[in-house]
Amino acid sequence: MANVKQGRCIVGSRGSDLARAQVREYLAPLRERFPEVTFRHRVIVEGGDRDRRSPLANVSAVSGGSAFSTEQEAALARGDVDVVVHSLKDLPTSNPPGLTLLPPPGREDVADALCGATLAGLPEGARVGTGAARRIGQLLAVRPDVRIVPIRGNVPPRLEKLATEGLDAVVLALAGLRRLGLDGAVSEVLPLDLFPPSPGQGALGIQIRADDTAVRDLLACAGDASVDARVRAERAFLAELHGGCSVPVGGYAELDPAGNLRLFGQVTSLDGRTQISATVSGPAQRPERLGRELAAELVARGAHSLLDAARHPDA
Repeated sequence: MANVKQGRCIVGSRGSDLARAQVREYLAPLRERFPEVTFRHRVIVEGGDRDRRSPLANVSAVSGGSAFSTEQEAALARGDVDVVVHSLKDLPTSNPPGLTLLPPPGREDVADALCGATLAGLPEGARVGTGAARRIGQLLAVRPDVRIVPIRGNVPPRLEKLATEGLDAVVLALAGLRRLGLDGAVSEVLPLDLFPPSPGQGALGIQIRADDTAVRDLLACAGDASVDARVRAERAFLAELHGGCSVPVGGYAELDPAGNLRLFGQVTSLDGRTQISATVSGPAQRPERLGRELAAELVARGAHSLLDAARHPDA
């Protein structure tokens, strides 16, 4: 709070090109609106940035939280930074004590993209790079013949693996490609009905200390209420399933002209052989209730057996 009262706001994020682009995107209108405030960016290195070989679940366990948010949240709680700009899809569905999320600004496209080839153009037995359980299951559901090659890291290095590791294609979030000006690498935008994204994908997670009213007031103008309703529904759905980046859960919400939310969710087995999907609709004023309703519907259809198998693949 003291920083903002003195005309400074320190903004934390990871150090990747994408994280830096997201900070620039978020701060551009704020800098124009508040020229008297100096916004400074501080890079915070996460466990998932230091270790890009181990499974994310293992990295998260070592970090004592999330592979992509634990260190940033600790810095925020200590007062080293005043706000953190996350990729919302990487953020756990519960905030640590004393921290809270603000409504995010406008959202990029939520879809995944295939780079290097189209789904129909992939040769039999194609090698496709992705490290996400959700994407693995969804790919195998559509193309059971493909061979999955686990990859991690920032967006440009993953694209480079098309050449360096002889991959036929890689799957990436369209939002990240667009924010980095890499639209030309997209071979196909994957259809949402077959490839629902990670809840929160394409949105920024704006996290502050819950008692920091000065920062809250400063940043209040940047939030988008419609985006907030959508991502709250998606994250409530994921939270109710006790999901995270290591389980194959996809979902996204849309706002119709009447102001109602339509929320679609899907759970896929890791081998792609079984998928459970459902859609619910309701008032945008109760997004968390809608998320819980969708989760209950999928559980009633047997989603927990797929999630348990994904969490314990060797059992």
